[in-house]
Amino acid sequence: MNLSEYIINDIKPLSTADKISDLQLLFNQLTYTHIPIKNSENIYIGCLSETDVYCFEKDKFIQDYSYASEGFFVREDAIWLDVLETFAQNSSNIMPVLDANNTYLGYYELNDIITLFNQTPFFAEDGGTLVIEKGLDDYSFSEISQIVESNKGKLLGAFISKMQNNLVQFTLKIGNASLNDIIQTFRRYNYSIISGHEDDSYIENLKDRSDYLNKYLNM
Repeated sequence: MNLSEYIINDIKPLSTADKISDLQLLFNQLTYTHIPIKNSENIYIGCLSETDVYCFEKDKFIQDYSYASEGFFVREDAIWLDVLETFAQNSSNIMPVLDANNTYLGYYELNDIITLFNQTPFFAEDGGTLVIEKGLDDYSFSEISQIVESNKGKLLGAFISKMQNNLVQFTLKIGNASLNDIIQTFRRYNYSIISGHEDDSYIENLKDRSDYLNKYLNM
């Protein structure tokens, strides 16, 4: 997936020689959380956030507040998952892109990267979503894949969605199979089912009702 075609150059970085009022005006016209800033030598130094800028004195220069700049960026060869992670880490909807020589090339918009994420098989392909849990020292991705594939399923995507108290949760996207058989196999391998196909909960409800009926009949 080539991200370079998504680099935007509509907004040029403001200079540290520009006034804060210029930056405030730009934020008034845009919906971005940050604006890139360069120094007098055209070198990218970071981004200033909208939240901070409205607290600055508008008659002062950007260089007076350059200490508040946030130096996040991605390289032009970064993969989309790394770009998405950098967005999340910096609570930004704009991401400066630099080449290997630290030359500013433009920026990515968060919505464009999320759209790419939504086009991956994890979201785009038909299938079921399953959330499972196991001990931190007890799981392996090879075992998870084997369980899915042994039940004639296709693993379209998997990621660790939570780690807490020595337990790990995995979110799986599975195609071409009934989730119920896969769920039961995961249980046999001592995985807890956090969220699964509604058919599975239906079966559980039937089992509960059956147990209650048996208990009632044996009174």
